Amino acid sequence: MKQILNNLSKLAKDKHNEDKKYFDKLKKKPPKNLDYIMQDLHDAEFKKTDCLKCANCCKTTGPLFTLADIERISKHFRQKPQQFIDQYLRIDEDKDYVLKSVPCTFLDNENYCMIYDVRPKACREFPHTDRNKFYQISNLTLKNVEICPAAYNIVEEMKKKLPL
Repeated sequence: MKQILNNLSKLAKDKHNEDKKYFDKLKKKPPKNLDYIMQDLHDAEFKKTDCLKCANCCKTTGPLFTLADIERISKHFRQKPQQFIDQYLRIDEDKDYVLKSVPCTFLDNENYCMIYDVRPKACREFPHTDRNKFYQISNLTLKNVEICPAAYNIVEEMKKKLPL
């Protein structure tokens, strides 16, 4: 896995222009069955991907925390939301709540999430490759292929399955 992660950033950067052009075309004329195709590609990839062997998303990026996430997680810790915010979060340049630092505070040394059952929506949905209207999140996907080997593989399969 370490070998893949070492090469992933370079692979993704090498494919960036190609992927960007692909997504620009996809946005202009998304196939009617795109969401079904993406769901199939996502499911197939995650049958063979073990996120616990990687956890690169948790190690290199921090999720956005919604107010609902903050309420749920602070309740889990038996804290008031403001205590949770003060202890773990900061406001970023987009005025969103994010972790004060990465790797994620809640990632243990075996790549398990210590708040998995109450984790933020952004974590539950990552890498967002099974999302409806997938073509609308191309900028996010271009970032995620640099972080997540599964997202990279899904996009590569997508380009084969849906040549534009």
